[in-house]
Amino acid sequence: MSNTILEYVWLGANNELRSKTKVVKGDISLVEEMPLWSFDGSSTEQAPGNHSDCILKPVKAYPNPFHVMTVNDYYLVMCEVVDDIHNKRALITSDSQTYWFGFEQEYFIYRHGRPLGWPASSDAMPQGPYYCGVGAENVAGRTFVDEHMQACMHAGIRITGTNAEVALGQWEYQVFGTGQKGAGDDLWMSRYILERLGEQFGFVINFEPKPIEGDWNGSGMHTNFSTDAMRTNSSMGYYQDILSKMNDRHEEHIAVYGKDNDKRLTGKHETQSIDKFTYGEGDRGASIRIPVETVDANYKSGYLEDRRPASNANPYEITKVIIDTLDKVK
Repeated sequence: MSNTILEYVWLGANNELRSKTKVVKGDISLVEEMPLWSFDGSSTEQAPGNHSDCILKPVKAYPNPFHVMTVNDYYLVMCEVVDDIHNKRALITSDSQTYWFGFEQEYFIYRHGRPLGWPASSDAMPQGPYYCGVGAENVAGRTFVDEHMQACMHAGIRITGTNAEVALGQWEYQVFGTGQKGAGDDLWMSRYILERLGEQFGFVINFEPKPIEGDWNGSGMHTNFSTDAMRTNSSMGYYQDILSKMNDRHEEHIAVYGKDNDKRLTGKHETQSIDKFTYGEGDRGASIRIPVETVDANYKSGYLEDRRPASNANPYEITKVIIDTLDKVK
């Protein structure tokens, strides 16, 4: 009888990824068949030492891209921590697939305490040649990025693209998902795969929104979103209503859009100030960008890009607050 190897993945108290591996006898492929499992919550700040057992509940399984040519079946398993106050996924009460999300996950690759490719004794050249750059002097980490893309595709995550960002060693990838749970699960698992691959390369993944002070863009997680109504037979008036509600609830959005986001949302480097709300057609300095595709369709079909979320934000919280706002539009 063969074994199934399950790599359980969950979020700790501070939104950090955790994992451990379980060997199960027999062939298991359905998440409903995967057993509950406990861990020491006192070591992850999720339980006190005198009552430390926390329970992992499998919620979504992915083919494990790190173990392909093997006799046994390997899966990455996204889990909820049962009865954990930090479990934002459990707060999702409706998971309509009519809500579509496209996350633009930015991050820095670090090695030896500095962004990859930066000289040991000084800063890199000013930003300019690095965005979508080509050539060894303008790009650092492409092989790693390509392997991450392939690994996500093997896992069944709908990664839709990658590109080098404005600073050397800074990258972005895009993930498409539907529904609050599915979109959040896939984004978190893509991050897990990124960090696991970083272990193999000796890279540290930095998700801080402004890891480098100075004249550099920070790292965000621009979130594109749409509903059935936005995608079919819509109107400029409907989009204006959405933007008006976004303005009304700006502070509620900012509250869950990531730690230290004030360091990034300064009104410079393609951002709007954290205390202001603006929108504009093709405006990357606004809180919300109205994409050219939406404008060209005369607002009858399209989507919007929320440029406020930071790179370290929790996608479950992002999707929840966006949907809560959209649901207020008549």
